[in-house]
Parts: sequence; structure tokens; C-alpha cells
Amino acid sequence: MTFSIALVGRPNVGKSTLFNRLTRRRDALVADVPGLTRDRRYGRAEIEGHPCVLIDTGGLFGEGVLTAALESQTFQAVAEAQLVLLLLDARDGITSSDHEIVQALRSRNANIVGVLNKIDGLDAEIAAAEFAELGLGDLALLSAAHGKGIGQLRERIAEHAAAAPEGEPVEEEPLDGGAVRLAVIGRPNVGKSTLINRLLGEERQVVADLPGTTMDAIDIPFERDGEAYVLIDTAGVRRKGRVEGVAEKFSVVKALQAMERAHVVILVLDAREGIVDQDLHVLKYAMDAGCGVVIAVNKWDGLSAEERQSVKTSLERRLEFVPWVELQTISALHGTGVGHLWKLVNRVFAAGNFDVSTSLLTRLLENITHAHPPPAVRGRHIKLKVAHKQGDHPPTIVVHGNQVESLPASYVKYLENSFREALDLVGNPVRVMFRSPDNPYAGRRNKLTPRQERRRKRLVRHHKKR
Repeated sequence: MTFSIALVGRPNVGKSTLFNRLTRRRDALVADVPGLTRDRRYGRAEIEGHPCVLIDTGGLFGEGVLTAALESQTFQAVAEAQLVLLLLDARDGITSSDHEIVQALRSRNANIVGVLNKIDGLDAEIAAAEFAELGLGDLALLSAAHGKGIGQLRERIAEHAAAAPEGEPVEEEPLDGGAVRLAVIGRPNVGKSTLINRLLGEERQVVADLPGTTMDAIDIPFERDGEAYVLIDTAGVRRKGRVEGVAEKFSVVKALQAMERAHVVILVLDAREGIVDQDLHVLKYAMDAGCGVVIAVNKWDGLSAEERQSVKTSLERRLEFVPWVELQTISALHGTGVGHLWKLVNRVFAAGNFDVSTSLLTRLLENITHAHPPPAVRGRHIKLKVAHKQGDHPPTIVVHGNQVESLPASYVKYLENSFREALDLVGNPVRVMFRSPDNPYAGRRNKLTPRQERRRKRLVRHHKKR
């Protein structure tokens, strides 16, 4: 049975740092900024032989418009968990919020272990004495940032895991090894988290009418119709000049890394604003990462007939350079069109798997070059001879020929589009790579025979006399 653990506490007490330390990964975004974690993040850990699921949560009883949403997310994690690690800040000392959190956890009958973090440079025993009034018993003393005391904490977790009553196994989320990795990307406040919640059918992500609500890239494994998926909610990507603060810079980096990991991305646009330059920049990031792309035009239900026609005309004009990208109008809030979105995602993923033989690709290459031969270079014709598969997601084709390095970019684009159309690689960027045979005599000088050497000397003498 998998033992579940929730990490709970005030903002900026080190929950995400401890989450990374226990899972031995660097998935959670960490910075010296309060309120950075907002959505529940799940991670797996092996603690003294016990398989565990850790749940990182946002800070309780902080300040800001998202306080109520963060509290709801945290208490959902507490309800799921068999053990709650309550993190306390040794440097800040005990606060009224700590008392409120303990009271809230006890009212929910949570199994609590107090963890006193940031003890480096302090007298741990004196610091722990201040928190005795919370009535949590012996606190686990540690420094999550430096790894001090982690071994003792792991032992205490193992004791609770071993003593946990046997019951129905906790339903484990599917591993992402063979799952479809689907990232939801776009500018801030276009409805990405709302769409994630609609796709999942539950309020998993914090949603607010506020730009920058999601700060980290959150992986959410789940199953639908027997297929395993990993949904990745990302932070909004703004123009480089408008990114403020180190936290937002890291958020953008995590969003770009999510595109690198994803098989398919859903680019969410705001129908009320239409498509703007930053949407095209985000689309280019996804294409460069090799993702399959589906465009979801959100908030469609709030437009009049004239506004819808105007938006359609603008989309056709500005997306003319990627006619192969699938587009779906939706309302993430009300669920309109989201079912069709799943069909497009599955179709794009299936196309990205790209299972094709060398003989078929070579015949296609012959037909493509026959319809439009490559240009001549310095009077010599470029010959493209054989094509074979190099990889999938994105579909990658290697073409062998001579003088391929002289092919113009326009002809390479023609090959990509032709292969995509012939193989129905809808929604996927196609990469065509080239190989030319090495010249076995390159860099070598011919060795002259004795007769050739004598003739060469006679020619040199004759030339000098003249």
C-alpha cells in the first residue's frame, strides 16, 4: 500500500525544498519568495523501503486574493494524506498562523508530525522549546536546504508508514513511462488552469481571474478511456521585456522545459483578444521543441456572431504559415468543445508516433523530387537518393544524397510539407535531416609513380627555360 504524506505550513517555510529533498528530484519550483507554490504537486519517494506519495501544498493563511483557493487545495491534500508534515520556521519563531494551522489540522483529525526547518546556525534545542506550546511532541529538527536532519525525518516517516493500518490499497496514479504527455501552454490568464480542471473533471488547479495564478509546471497523471495521460499545467509565458522577478523567470523556464517533455501541447488563445504576437512566439517555442500542436481558442461562448467571424478571419490570416495545426473553439469554463479537443489530441499523438518503412519513404522521396526537382548548384544537379525514419515526436526523416548541404531553405521546407501531407502527419512539425557520403579521397594527395615524377621534372625545367 502506498503511504501518502502532505507537506503543510505557512508560506515560505520550506515545503517545496523538503519535497525536492525527499523525492530526490528538483521538480518543485523553489525561490525565496512567499506564495510560490499554489497548486497541489504529487511526487513519489522510497523512504526506508516504504513507497510513499508526497503532496506539496501552498502556504496556509497567507495574504492575497488567492488565500481561500490555496486553503481549499491544501485541505484537499490533508484529506487524502495518511500523515501530515507540519513545517515550522525556526528563524521566524512561533506565530499566530502556526496556532491556526495546528487547530485546523486537529479539527480534521490529521496525523501530524511537527518539522522545525531552517535550524542551521541556531541552537536547535532552544529553538524547539519555543514551539512546545503547540503540543506537537518531539519535533523533527532539520535544514531542508542543506540536508541536515533528513535521515532522522525519514526514519520517523518510516515508523508511521509501518504502523499504518492495512486496508484497501491507495489507487496509484499511472506512471508516465508510456503515457501521453500533454502540456497546456499560452499567455497568462487565457484559461489554462480552467481547461486543466475541465479535462480532469475536478478542481485540481487554482483558478482566479488574475494573471500569473499558476507559477510552476505541474504534472498530473491520470487515465481516460483506458489511456494513460500526464497533463502538464504551465505558467503563462509573457514577452521577455515584461517578465518581472526571479520567480517569474524560473516559471517561464519551467514552462519551456515542459514543452521539451511533452508529446502534444494545447496552445490556449483568448478569443476576446484574438491572436497576438506573443501567442505566435509561444507557438514557435512549441514547434522548436518538436511538440505536436493543437490550438484551443478559449472563451468562445462570450462572443457575438460578428466577433466570431472577425476572430476566424484573423486566425486564418496569422496562422497561414502553419496550415497543418489543428484548431478548436472551446469554452473551458462551461465545457463546450472540450470533448472534440480530446479527439484532436489523440489524432495528433497518433500521427507523431510515425511508424513507416524505409522503402515507403524512399518511394515518396522519388515522387516528391520528380514533381519538383531540387535546383542545380554550380551547374551540378543535387541528387536525393534514399530516405529513412530517424525518430518520432517529432517525426524525423533522414535523406541521403549528394551536395545536400547546398539545398536552399525553401526546398527543405517543401520537403517537410510534402512528407507531412503524404503521411498525414497532422499537427506535427516534421524535421528533415540530410546526409551525404564522405569522399574517401578528401585530404589525400595522389602518390606519383617514378615515371610521372620524371615527366613532372622535365615539365618544370622546360617551364623555367621559357
